[in-house]
Amino acid sequence: MKEMTIAALARSGGVGVETVRYYQRRGLLAEPPRTGGTGLGGGIRRYGSEDVRTLRFIRSAQAAGFTLEEIAELLALDASEDRARARALATARLEALDAKIVELEQARTALRRLAASCDAGTKGPCPILQAFDPA
Repeated sequence: MKEMTIAALARSGGVGVETVRYYQRRGLLAEPPRTGGTGLGGGIRRYGSEDVRTLRFIRSAQAAGFTLEEIAELLALDASEDRARARALATARLEALDAKIVELEQARTALRRLAASCDAGTKGPCPILQAFDPA
C-alpha cells in the first residue's frame, strides 16, 4: 500500500484526524517521523498499510466493547503471541456482554409492559411517564 497522510489514514479507518492523533497520544498508534521539510514541525508524517490495519483493529475492538486500555493490551499481546491472555480478555468481554444483554432484555420486557399499560388506559397520566418520573 502506498504511503499516506494522516487524513488519508483517518479516511481509511473511518475516523477523523483528531481521533488518529488521540490514539497516537494514548500509544495505540505509532507516530511516524516527519519526512521532508525543514525547521520545527516541518515535513509530513507518512502512514502505511500496517497503520491502517492497526486503526481498523482499534475500531473493531471498540465496537466489540473493549476499552482503550484493553485494546492497548491486545495490541501488545499480538506482538508477543500470548494467546492465553488474549483469550482471557475475550472471555471477560463476552461475560460482560452477556450480562449487558440480560440487563437490556429485562429493560425491554419492562418497557413493553409499560407501553401495554399505557395503551390500555385512557385516563390519567401515562404509566411510562410515571415510571421515569424521579419524584
